[in-house]
Amino acid sequence: MIFDYKFNGSSSINNTGHATSMNFVPDASRQPVFFSGKLHKKIAFREAISALHDVVISDLRFKPKDKTSYKEWVAEQEKLWLSEYMAGYQIEQVRARITQLKEELRQVQQEKAKIMRPFYNAKTEYFKYLYQNDKDAWIVLDPVITVHPDEVFFECFSQDESSYGKLSCSYNVFKELNEFQCGTTNVDYSEALYGSFQKIRDYKETEFIIDPSGFETQTTNETVYKEVKIDLPDSWVRGFLQVSAAMTLPAASFELHPMDIFSLCQYLRRFKEKEGPRALRFILEPGKPVQLVIEPWYETLTFYRSVYTGPIKKTIRIWGRRRLMILERLIPVAKNFKVILLGSGLPSFFLADLGDMVFTLGLSGWTANDWSHAGNFDLMAPRGKTDIQTKEQVFNQLKETWYASSDELAKKLNLDSSAVATALTAYIQAGRVVYDIHLGLYRVRELTQEPLDISLLRFGSELEKKAHEYIEKGSIKISTEIKDDTLHIKGKITTREETLSTLAVIDKDQRLIDGSCDCIFFRSNQLKKGPCEHILATRMKL
Repeated sequence: MIFDYKFNGSSSINNTGHATSMNFVPDASRQPVFFSGKLHKKIAFREAISALHDVVISDLRFKPKDKTSYKEWVAEQEKLWLSEYMAGYQIEQVRARITQLKEELRQVQQEKAKIMRPFYNAKTEYFKYLYQNDKDAWIVLDPVITVHPDEVFFECFSQDESSYGKLSCSYNVFKELNEFQCGTTNVDYSEALYGSFQKIRDYKETEFIIDPSGFETQTTNETVYKEVKIDLPDSWVRGFLQVSAAMTLPAASFELHPMDIFSLCQYLRRFKEKEGPRALRFILEPGKPVQLVIEPWYETLTFYRSVYTGPIKKTIRIWGRRRLMILERLIPVAKNFKVILLGSGLPSFFLADLGDMVFTLGLSGWTANDWSHAGNFDLMAPRGKTDIQTKEQVFNQLKETWYASSDELAKKLNLDSSAVATALTAYIQAGRVVYDIHLGLYRVRELTQEPLDISLLRFGSELEKKAHEYIEKGSIKISTEIKDDTLHIKGKITTREETLSTLAVIDKDQRLIDGSCDCIFFRSNQLKKGPCEHILATRMKL
């Protein structure tokens, strides 16, 4: 999916002995979005924006060694070894001929190295120059920034697409606020800015500007626009949408003291596992301190400052723990950390309370299980049938205030809460709405200027498509039952090969909270990768 950006110049930071000016250049091809103010919470902002940078460059995927050259060498050697072996059965003239060919080959290789040496040296110097002076050629940093009536927030995604970062700054972070325009834009955010952020000091005035001049059009040659076309994979875009969908699901939550996060990070730095399991096991008992078991050593950390207040005893395991090192920079400036766990092997969210700022780190089930390909959490979100007119009505009402809860929208529009939740889920999938997990609100955030092609993103997997096919062919029969304020939908799905028994459990908010199926996909993954097509069809048949 290709995104076109047009920037009027480049973002920059100007540092003097008494002041710092941060000037972000927005995408001039989008609707005008601008903001200007002076930072009041300078150090906390510096650490938070730096942690956001750590999310962007994070890539913990396994990188196998490049053995191409070695394999080429082995292939050549095999020919020589075979010739030498066969020469043992030949006359001395063959041995002499082999020696002669080896010498000729050595001379050719020396001559080749001599001719190619200037090219290889120039290539090495070029990439060395890029790395030192223009890291944008190596790493694309392009966060999405949104200005709302109550806050400004940045969003970004890691390179391995398994970590999501969001920094929300209320207007108490700033002083001397000037005029601003609400909306969403992409900002020109170069790697060089990271080094400049480190120069922010408490004794220096720091001005934060999303430059409105980026939207001015001039007919002279004085203004030079930098046009950038970035071909982002569909997985990157779909991952953004999956994060918001996962945020709306029911979860266990508790708070941790900053020193508890420090103890965890310190332990992970001191010890490096050589074999699995590599999970973190949270033991949650009502009224008792949170306990954390670190595998494979099974070391137990008891967080006496942090008491679990939930109603039910739970044990939840999460993987991909090395990504939590991103939170290290926030420990000195954080008041506390809120942890939200969807379940074992499911996504988790860590919210750092920085006073008037909140840093959200969203992690997929494990590093290789990125947000896009292996999770279908939008399929577990509230679903139902809502007409286009109702959807537009909900979105237009939300856009009037820019943020609201689903209950507030339902009350204002006199609509059923399930219809509002379904409409908001549809706009989340279209990239036009984001869920604020900290405040429990839906916010307008249009990821792109033009509406996304949902046909390319909504069906990132074939599960929902197959579920529709089961319903259209009449291959499924269901029965319903109410248990403990939840709806239990039992289904029988007949395929060419077999008949499957399914169960989908729906809560009052129309969310899929549990389920079961006889298929291999469910037996292997449970709900860790979202529901199978059979559970989904059972739910959609209702």
